[in-house]
Amino acid sequence: MASTTFSFEVFGPVVVRENLGSNNEFDDVVGGTNGSKHNHSREEYWRDSSFMETLNSDFGLYQDNLLESDLVFAKFQQQDKQEEYPLPADDLLDDLNFEAGSPTLQTCLKEIANLGSELSGVQHGKDKKEKQHPFWLASLELLKSYEHRWKKLDGDKFIKPSSNTTLNRLADPSLSTEEIIRLAGVKFIQTTSSVGDLPSTFIHPYGSSFSGLSDQDMKDAQLVELLLFAAEKVHYQEFHRASKLLNQCNCLCSNKGNPIQRVVFYFAEALRERIDRGSGRIAVNACGKRQKPDPHAQMTNPTRSKIACHQELPFVQVAQFAGVQAIVESVDDAKKVHVIDLNIGSGAQWTILMQALVLCYDCQIELLKITAVGTSSKNRIDETGKRLINFAQSMSLPFTFKSVVVGDVLDLKHELFEIDTEEAVFVYSQYFLRTLIPQPNRLESLMKVIRKTNPRVMVVAEVEANLNSPNFVHRFIESLFYYGACFDCLEASMSREDFNRRIIESIYFGDAVKNILASEGEERTVRHVKIDVWRAYFGRFGMIEAELSSSSLYHANLVMEKFGCGRFCTFDMNGKCLIVGWKGTPVQSLSVLKFT
Repeated sequence: MASTTFSFEVFGPVVVRENLGSNNEFDDVVGGTNGSKHNHSREEYWRDSSFMETLNSDFGLYQDNLLESDLVFAKFQQQDKQEEYPLPADDLLDDLNFEAGSPTLQTCLKEIANLGSELSGVQHGKDKKEKQHPFWLASLELLKSYEHRWKKLDGDKFIKPSSNTTLNRLADPSLSTEEIIRLAGVKFIQTTSSVGDLPSTFIHPYGSSFSGLSDQDMKDAQLVELLLFAAEKVHYQEFHRASKLLNQCNCLCSNKGNPIQRVVFYFAEALRERIDRGSGRIAVNACGKRQKPDPHAQMTNPTRSKIACHQELPFVQVAQFAGVQAIVESVDDAKKVHVIDLNIGSGAQWTILMQALVLCYDCQIELLKITAVGTSSKNRIDETGKRLINFAQSMSLPFTFKSVVVGDVLDLKHELFEIDTEEAVFVYSQYFLRTLIPQPNRLESLMKVIRKTNPRVMVVAEVEANLNSPNFVHRFIESLFYYGACFDCLEASMSREDFNRRIIESIYFGDAVKNILASEGEERTVRHVKIDVWRAYFGRFGMIEAELSSSSLYHANLVMEKFGCGRFCTFDMNGKCLIVGWKGTPVQSLSVLKFT
């Protein structure tokens, strides 16, 4: 059997930095090994035809046959608002225990008081100023967590896709979106609280004022500070004052401007909707009798914008390459491979697997079977299957495709997968489990079905952000940092005039922000949690994380290097989970799980 590693030596070695004296497990990066259907070394194969270039070419041909959705573009052009759909009423957060209840003001004070002399301006318990400003106290707590977020990770290893990421600022002296948000946060806290000088752990490189900034950075920081003031007024339900502040924001922001201006534009829209709901101008359950959107219908629709997102943004492909490598390494001596995909989308990830199996296993695979799961959009899933069948035929790889479409996740049974006893089963979930967070009974049912399939590994890629707090302040600050990083990434990847970028920002980001901030209870369907929460949840089903191999990390690194903006991406380990970040802000997690 040939080696199970497909690699890209042509791109050069991975660069690894070890923090705090930890044992570096990635020193010995997997090099080329012999054995392929071409009867020559893998190094020679990559010199003859780069696998990455081949994939880019093949995906270009593959995507030519993808369906385009006129609905998405019509929605953007008409500037329609996304409808909200309630789910069955339950105390979903408590049922899933995804997050503890909102911290009380006293709890915040106690935690901050424990910092000792670091916060000399904050007094204890009964201070009237403290009781009037839970917004700034919560902001201070979150600002501290973002200042030290990488130090809180369980793992200490840090992988840099470029030779010297920290020097990239020399080519781009302007502040990142996250830096501007942090600076505005420090200024906001100082303005609205009794804190005079923040401790050094919170001090921005430019201090507590806007001195030393470029004119544009100063304007951007002032704009974010204005947004924070508006959010504070919304929090206290001072809607008239909040509306005036948002009017000022609207004069300074734009959905066609720089990243900060775009972020503020969509956050201001979300705050306005929250005002409308809070003041009764929008009925909370106005859409209650309408049909709920199906997450599969949204995620399996291969629109032009999704293709552009796949091609221009590095995060999706990082999960695909590293995840596929984890599957390849677990195939071992299996002759039949069965992959169950919970969110197949365009299916591009399986073109990677097909080429890897052909290269690494010298066509010893007797059958590759892919089963795509959905709750609607069977025609779209089947179209994806046809394209994959054609691709497999071009690779001379024995292949079958099956769609399992059920009306409700509760109707999904493991018998529907028709698993052969000789098959090695793998489960792949990319950005799907999060859609079931508001429906804990369905998520639990799905996990029980997955367990019955007895997969060798389950690959899970999810958003790495805590946007599920029942507390509005926490959701606002966390989402501001997370989506700020996303908009910053788009700025580095696509032109400001790019139509697909505007689609991504408006529908995939803007509508999500609106749901996160303006909706409550069962209407709040966009809920993201971090890997620590998922890890605890998976543990209920006897699932443990498997080590990501150095080869998987190597491939993730090579994917980043393929992108022009890849030098701004960072990798870190939380336990055995890979955390992908943008300029230090966590964006995505990738886990490989096994059942005990």
